[in-house]
Parts: sequence; C-alpha cells; structure tokens
Amino acid sequence: MPLFDPITSPQNPRIKNLLKLQQKSSERRAQGLTIIEGLRELTIAHGAGVVIPALFVCPDLAGAAWQQQLQELFGGGTTEWFEVSKAVFEKVAYREGSDGVLALARPPQLTLEELLLPAAPLLLVLEAVEKPGNLGAILRTADAAQATAVIVCDPRTDLFNPNAIRSSIGCSFTVPTIATTREALLTWCRKHGIRTYAAALTEHAVAYTTCDFRGPTALVMGTEADGLTPELMQACDQTIIIPMRGAIDSLNVSTATAILTFEAVRQRE
Repeated sequence: MPLFDPITSPQNPRIKNLLKLQQKSSERRAQGLTIIEGLRELTIAHGAGVVIPALFVCPDLAGAAWQQQLQELFGGGTTEWFEVSKAVFEKVAYREGSDGVLALARPPQLTLEELLLPAAPLLLVLEAVEKPGNLGAILRTADAAQATAVIVCDPRTDLFNPNAIRSSIGCSFTVPTIATTREALLTWCRKHGIRTYAAALTEHAVAYTTCDFRGPTALVMGTEADGLTPELMQACDQTIIIPMRGAIDSLNVSTATAILTFEAVRQRE
C-alpha cells in the first residue's frame, strides 16, 4: 500500500530522477540502480532476489488484483511505495499500454571470478553488444536453455538498460550476466578449460552441427554490424557458421545465438 501522498507533479524530484535513470547509463552506474517496468518483469526480478528500493504504481492503470499481488510481494518489506497519477506515470513509462507498475531495482554486480561453474558450463559470450533489444532477446534464450551465464566483452550498453530488461521479460535477473574485457575473458576461459567457438564467416569455419558442445563451451558472438573483432575471433579455439541457403549471408545475432545454444542443449540431453 502507498506510504506517501500521491505524486501528481512531473516536477517531483523522484519523478525527475526516474527520467534520469531511464535516459542515462551514467546515472544508472552512479546510483547503482535501474528501472523495471511491468508486473511480470518485476515479479521475476523479485523471485530472483533482486533488491527493489521503491515502487511507483498508477491505480488508474494497475487494477485492484495487480495491486493486491504487489502488496503480497512487497507489503512486509522495506520497499517504499508511491502512488502516481496517470499523467505523471505516462511521462515516465517507456512502453505502450503500460500496466501501471514501475520500480527502482538494484541490479546484481557479478564478476567472472564470482561465477559458480558446473562441470560443463555453457556460456553465451557477446562482444561489444550495443542494442539493448538484442541483449534482452539473448537473455531470454539463455534463461530458456538454462545456460550458465551471459558474458559481455567491452559492452556498448549497460547490462541492465531498462530496454534490455523489457526485451528479456525480466530474464536479465534470472541469468548470471557479467561485463568484462576481451583479454580477461580469454584468460579466464583458458584457466577453466572452456573451449571457445567464434561465430564468424571465415575460411576455416566449420558448420556448427559438426562441433561437440558437450564439454565446457563458450559460444562467442559479435555485433550485427561488424561481427567479431579480428583479435577475439583469432583467439578462439574454433570458428563456426550456420550454413545459409538463401541470398542473405547472416542472421540476426539473437536468432543465431538461439540456434547455436539449443544445438548445444540438444547434444547435452
């Protein structure tokens, strides 16, 4: 239930801060916070143990049943609850047809050395990812496949960008996600005996279906615009391709990642 008087002005300091967090990765880094919009995403984040410092709820958009669900999730904790007018909520909401639920979240900060590895980890590695939508889609794949982690080398977007969270439908919080450098990743993979497979169209690339992904495996993907950097591609153990049968020579990176990931899953069954 609301702990404070309803917020009805877009000039309210808390609303102005929400807009900063939504628009600026520098603010998200500085404050150690991000924004989750939507009851489904928020429920998944809560189930994953994410700390939620504050809720912003619009009663005109969030029905009584959803508000009751929020009360059950957060009513007995330390989360502050703010009621927001429809006009103000529409100013801070970034999705069409919002369900009237928005939260501040404190995303986890995980390092490679803190990652717990099973005997045969399956890692999805993205180099210099810059589109939050692609990152979110790959996180959904990682969750569905129960991949060990998603590792992003030299990211061009922060891992918990609100649009990435939205695209992942909350899977940003169900899959261990780590930002690191190319050099650190390669050193760590060698240390743990993880074989690296670079998805790249090269002379020595082999069809992905000919590879054995049952051991410790890292599937390494580049950006759609530029692919993998030569340095990372050449440092990987094997380059692989998804054979193309039409006029186009590549797939969307999230689609390609899903294909490779579920081939690894198939082999491990």
